[in-house]
Amino acid sequence: MRRRHTVALAVTAVLAATAVTGCGSDSGSGSSSKKTINTWVYPVINDPKANDAYWDGMVKGFEKENPGVTVKVSTYPWANRDTALATALAAGKGPDVAYLIPDQLAGYQRNLIPADKWVPAADKAAYRPAALKAVTVDGQQLAAPVLMSSYPLLCDKKVFDAIGETSYPTTWDQLAALAPTLKAKGFYATSYSGDTTATLNMTFYPLLWQAGGDVFSSDGTKATFNSAAGVKALTWLKTFVDNGWTPKDLVTTTPQIEQTDLAKNKVACTWQNAAAEVEPFWGKENIHVGPALSSAKSVAYGTVGTLAVFKGANQQLAGKWVSYISQPKNTAGLQQPGGYFSARTDASPLYPGDKLQEATEQVLGSTDVGPLDKSAREVMGLLAPQIQAALLGKTTPQKALDDAAKAADQLIARKR
Repeated sequence: MRRRHTVALAVTAVLAATAVTGCGSDSGSGSSSKKTINTWVYPVINDPKANDAYWDGMVKGFEKENPGVTVKVSTYPWANRDTALATALAAGKGPDVAYLIPDQLAGYQRNLIPADKWVPAADKAAYRPAALKAVTVDGQQLAAPVLMSSYPLLCDKKVFDAIGETSYPTTWDQLAALAPTLKAKGFYATSYSGDTTATLNMTFYPLLWQAGGDVFSSDGTKATFNSAAGVKALTWLKTFVDNGWTPKDLVTTTPQIEQTDLAKNKVACTWQNAAAEVEPFWGKENIHVGPALSSAKSVAYGTVGTLAVFKGANQQLAGKWVSYISQPKNTAGLQQPGGYFSARTDASPLYPGDKLQEATEQVLGSTDVGPLDKSAREVMGLLAPQIQAALLGKTTPQKALDDAAKAADQLIARKR
């Protein structure tokens, strides 16, 4: 029997995901008698009708191949999703399968059946290495990747034409070298969002990675963003703010994109936007997609969407359901509406002839989803204000990062 519900759920209780001790829905962990697979998803496909049609089709196909099995897919809003999920798990009414992003995996680790136990070997072998890395915590694959994205360096061809430049930067030094010429002609080299509500995964962390640094130590016991690489990244960024090579107002505010210099063709390059975001303003023909900038190495931020199986599920059936969805012919309908890509190497091209998408796909192999640590979001909250203070000249890059690292280490120690 096919069941699909779109749910608007309001939850007032706030529970941290890492404190959840309840199992998944219904009976005990790994119940082999359950024939119902309760699945929680979120609107990856923005159009509600298209979202419902996609999941209805997946459920119908799977149930036809597996008589007697019922799949119930519920679509929940993105807002407060962790609160809703943690509350349900604590009450023993959580899902059997849910759509999670990588930085949620460590928080729900104790509630999950590791994917190593239910992902077929053929599927695991087909995943892109970057996708597999994004779902691996403490050496265990915790979920099945079903989509990917990347944020390469995008440059506005109109701006480069205006200054008579025919080549595009691939390194920090090259972008910095262009900045004075751009400023003299009334343009910015880039537009950095220093607003503390902006995710560092898309703003500062790519620079940290490109400098050869990381957010946490390899064992997760301390913050390492105050390393020489971190100081180098923040100092380089501060140079852009100090010299007027990036709009200073964006260090403290995040206006609607149509109100920004980026939308007015006044910014040369960005690593914080997708091509679909700038296309209405730049025009598709004026977007140059290049690899991520590099200092020590080239790294871009990228997203990975996953499906995870929770304790309490019928492991065999839930794993089979996730494997069914994960096949390239089935995930294509989830990926294409949002311009996402397959997490597998055995998938057919989704955007043949689309040069922008083809170039964006080339960057998938050098993407990072951000730290997979249960403290990651809270650490980001400690670090972002310090980065902003340094960019505004209220403190030095070294002191800003050291102060944030000290607070982060205390937080990490409390959570271990």
